[in-house]
Amino acid sequence: MTEITSKIFYVGVNDRNKNLFEGLWPLPNGVSYNSYLVVDEKVCLIDTVEVDFFVPFIQNIREVIGDRPIDYLVINHMEPDHSGSLALIKKYYPDVKMIGNKKTFGMLQGFYGIDSDQMEVKNGDTLSLGTTNLSFVLTPMVHWPETMVTLCKTTDKTVLFSGDAFGCFGALNGGIIDEQINCDTFWLEMVRYYSNIVGKYGTPVQNALKKLAGIQFDYICATHGPVWHTYIDKVVSMYDRMSRYETEPGLVICYGTMYGNTERAAEVIARAASQAGVKNIVMYNVSKTHHSYIIRDVFRYKALIVGAPTYNTGLYHEMDVLLSELAGKDIKNHLIGWFGSYGWASKAVAEIARWNGEKLHFEPVGEPVEIKQSLTPETFAQCEALGRAMAECLKGE
Repeated sequence: MTEITSKIFYVGVNDRNKNLFEGLWPLPNGVSYNSYLVVDEKVCLIDTVEVDFFVPFIQNIREVIGDRPIDYLVINHMEPDHSGSLALIKKYYPDVKMIGNKKTFGMLQGFYGIDSDQMEVKNGDTLSLGTTNLSFVLTPMVHWPETMVTLCKTTDKTVLFSGDAFGCFGALNGGIIDEQINCDTFWLEMVRYYSNIVGKYGTPVQNALKKLAGIQFDYICATHGPVWHTYIDKVVSMYDRMSRYETEPGLVICYGTMYGNTERAAEVIARAASQAGVKNIVMYNVSKTHHSYIIRDVFRYKALIVGAPTYNTGLYHEMDVLLSELAGKDIKNHLIGWFGSYGWASKAVAEIARWNGEKLHFEPVGEPVEIKQSLTPETFAQCEALGRAMAECLKGE
């Protein structure tokens, strides 16, 4: 039994088996599905867990409340990693009243066929559980249309049940609250979680933060990752910066390569940028590193240089996929440079330019470099010039 604070208990589970979150994003350290119980005169369950983990989930609930019924179930988010156990909870607790907003209930019917015992709440509505009071704040498109958060006020604490907001990848290895664990591994995983899952929705995140501004939280209970207590200011600040697309000074160089010629050009660019004063440089082969990590670092750093060969009279496939993924995140306020190579038919440089002009809309820096077959003294110097030009822009920033 894990008591977070008086009357509030953690009943979540860990998933160390899944390889890809949403079938897309790697989980080298697993992921937690967090659920919480508020136990007062009435008992309220906050969110559930993925259905595959229902057995340990129901055991956790029973450990806290024994044979007591659950009176209310708050649904902050309908994505199945949090709502997957709703139908089974309804079988165990047939009289439970499900709390959500108007958009919640259409999804509840669509996913699970549940259309009874519902209590609709609007922004600012409240519910008393005894000495504990809940209030509901609608936060649409963080990152689904039905998302909301729940504020819980006990006699002396204010707790935010934040849904996916302020969450991160990584299973919880024993400790639940941040002060109980070493959080070093979670910070970059929070950036990766935000950039991969929420990143497109910076404006809705900003709107949600404004709704919560001025409230002093004692705990933030997200649906993934640690319960935040000691580090609340840090995690809120991180979400604020990321949702405003603020960056650190640094450069991501990612490239596709078949026989090493494009990779050699990337090395020349990186060396020139380093010699011109850029310290934060990360390099990725787009065919080797999962794009989840590249997207994370594009969110972190101001500058991006991409390069790839022409392939099948178009752009090298993995680079084409990466640019599509980046365009889908609606990232703002970035610098970009590019280069490409070809054997007999030039296409890569033009295709990268088209991606940026039509979809990415990053600020171009330097002159694109086009390499026929392999580096020559002329194209070597052009690669150096591209690296230096990006460094100068970063120093100006």
